[in-house]
This record gives sequence, C-alpha cells and structure tokens, in this order.
Amino acid sequence: MSLMYDPPLYRPPSEARSLIFQVTLGCSFNECSFCDMYRSKEYSERPWDQVKAEIDLMARHMPNTKRIFLADGDALNLDTDYIVKIVTYLKNKFSKIERIACYAMPMNILKKKPEELLRMRKAGLSMLYLGIESGSDIVLRKVTKGALGSTIIKAVNKAKTAEYTMSCMIILGLGGKKYSKEHISQTVKVINACSPNYVGALTLYLENGIKDEFINKYSGEFERLNDDEALQELKELVSGIETKTDIIFRANHGSNAYTVKGTFPHDKKEMLKQIDWMGKHPETVRHPGLRGF
Repeated sequence: MSLMYDPPLYRPPSEARSLIFQVTLGCSFNECSFCDMYRSKEYSERPWDQVKAEIDLMARHMPNTKRIFLADGDALNLDTDYIVKIVTYLKNKFSKIERIACYAMPMNILKKKPEELLRMRKAGLSMLYLGIESGSDIVLRKVTKGALGSTIIKAVNKAKTAEYTMSCMIILGLGGKKYSKEHISQTVKVINACSPNYVGALTLYLENGIKDEFINKYSGEFERLNDDEALQELKELVSGIETKTDIIFRANHGSNAYTVKGTFPHDKKEMLKQIDWMGKHPETVRHPGLRGF
C-alpha cells in the first residue's frame, strides 16, 4: 500500500527510508536558476482533509514508521498553526516516530516568530534542510537564490536557537571559474558563522531545461569547473571550516566527481589527506555517466 504522489517528488538523500507526505505541492519561490525540481508545478497547499486521510491510511499500513519527511519543497511556508496540527497528528498516529523533517528556505525561517519556531519544534518538527548553495552575495544574486549570506546565517542560527537540527547544502562550482574563490571563501564564512549540524557538498548539475536560463543570468560569463577545479574547491572548503561544535560533513552525493566524508573538527586533517590523495589518483573519479541528482 502506498500514497498517490503528485510527481515529481524529491527528498534529501538521508530521507531515503522515510515515509513522505506531500503537505505542499511545488515551491512558493521557484526562481532559483540552478533548480528545476518544481518548475512543472504551481505552488499549492494540501487541505487538511486530504492530508489527514493519507496519514490515517499509512498509520494503518506502516504503524512502525520512525521517520517522516514533509514535502514538497516548501512545507515550512505553511501557516504555523497548520504545521503544528499536522505534526501533532503524526505524533499521535505513529507511536514510534523519531524524526519529522522538511525543507526550509531562509525566508521561511525568518518570517516565523521565535515562538512559532518553538511551537513547531515542541510539536515534533525536529529537522530542517536548508540550501545555503553559496555564501557569496554575488553568486547568490546571479542564481536568484532569494537570500544573501547574512540572511542565511541569521536563519540557520534562529532555527538552531529553537533547537532544530540543521542540515545545509552547498553547491561546488556554482560560481563558475570567475567566482570560484569568492564562492568558496564566502561559503566558508557562512558555515563558520552558523555551524550547521550537517553540511552536504553537491556539485552543480544543470538539467537541460534550465541551462540557458542559468547561463543567461550570469550574463554569459559562466564557465563550468572541471573535475580538478571542483576538487580544489572542495579542498578549500574543508580547509576553511573551523568549528568548536561537531559538523557532520558529506561530499558523497551522486553529482560529485570525488567523494569524501567526516566530522569536523576531528576528521579535518584526514579529509584533507584524502582529498590530496584523490587529486593524485584521477582514476578514483566517478564516471560522468554515473553522476546526477
């Protein structure tokens, strides 16, 4: 027995075994030039009778569910009372639930009052996935992110104050060759200023439908990084991250040419050694045909 999803359906890699409920469809912003996940949908919010019916159905067929992900890309855009209603009902219907998570844009978090974030957290929403993408304001404007480095820092710290587990993503190569140094140096500053619980490094991968849009917004000055240059960005990123609290780091996404993982600050030296070794052994690169989101 399964849910009738409204495709396309996306979720973070770490939610591969989670039960997914689409409480929203699409993305209310939907302007990031590097993302085509929800271009085929208009943003809408699922009514309670539909959401409740699906929860009831799956509670009967999958009562031992431990992890739930609220899709699509913009669940946190819902009214706080509605989110609390959904999460509270989930907690009541799934007695073994350990984690309820969703995507969150910086603007989603910043428009919520601190007491609203606390209400949702106490109800059971415990983890938020936020795309940093880049810490560079230049790059963020080029790709129409709808956020700046300072607002990303503010959003992550605001959510952490409300005791959310924060998993953040950055995109290697997003600044192209021209802004590579700016992209990584400013991304390091953002990560160091907010120390997310998790940081995942992906590599820029443009679907055919958005390539022209992405390049046009760069005014024709975008040059894609090759694998060696992306590895250099990864090295500079790992080198620059300084934290006193643990950050679980992963650069093992399917889009990456090379993979590395570890936990800051303990594994930093070992990760850098691994990156240097991979740079000297190009045979370890993942074949282009096997990459993608």
